Amino acid sequence: MQRFFDILFSSLALLALSPLLVPIAIVLRLTGEGEVFFMQERVGKGGQMFQLYKFATMLKNSPQIGTGTVTIKNDPRVLPVGHFLRKTKINELPQLLNILKGDMSVIGPRPQTRRCFDAFPPAAQQAIQQVLPGLSGIGSIMFRDEENLLHGHADARHFYDAVVAPYKGALEQWYVENQSLRTYFTLIGLTLWVVLFPRSTAVWHVFGGLPQPAPELAGKICQA
Repeated sequence: MQRFFDILFSSLALLALSPLLVPIAIVLRLTGEGEVFFMQERVGKGGQMFQLYKFATMLKNSPQIGTGTVTIKNDPRVLPVGHFLRKTKINELPQLLNILKGDMSVIGPRPQTRRCFDAFPPAAQQAIQQVLPGLSGIGSIMFRDEENLLHGHADARHFYDAVVAPYKGALEQWYVENQSLRTYFTLIGLTLWVVLFPRSTAVWHVFGGLPQPAPELAGKICQA
């Protein structure tokens, strides 16, 4: 049933958002490096790699320079129009095509690069590979401002691996263990809610038993 709703919702969203997506594609083509889409290999269901689609917001070779696949606040690799697309999450909308193809679901663990996926605890890795990755999900809601979270750390990649990845992995593992149509629709609703009210802590009131964050994350992510 979840696959049915994935196809339905992604098809309707692409149709409804086409007046927005087409002009963005034209602007990207005429600015920056002239690229419309950025495609990158991510870990999918069963550990299979797939090509994830995003609007191009960074330099083409950004994974090979600076902090690699970890993006920080005011990252110099981000193109001018890219800041707006990333802030509003519009850059993620081409993943609706991934959902139609069957690579992803509307809701699920966020698809990670191999390097970031390998930073997750083994138990979380095993759980995540059981389901399709998602356009949104519990991890996306809790870490909706991840670039700011990593800002100011002398070694952003170490902080991600040592602090962010273990907690994010625990959240995604929680989702897999509690996956249901009710969870699916609730997370869709919460995603829309936090877009309108970014500082909302509603997720903690809707779901009981969520893993608690490490002290290093206190005050830096969505918390009750």
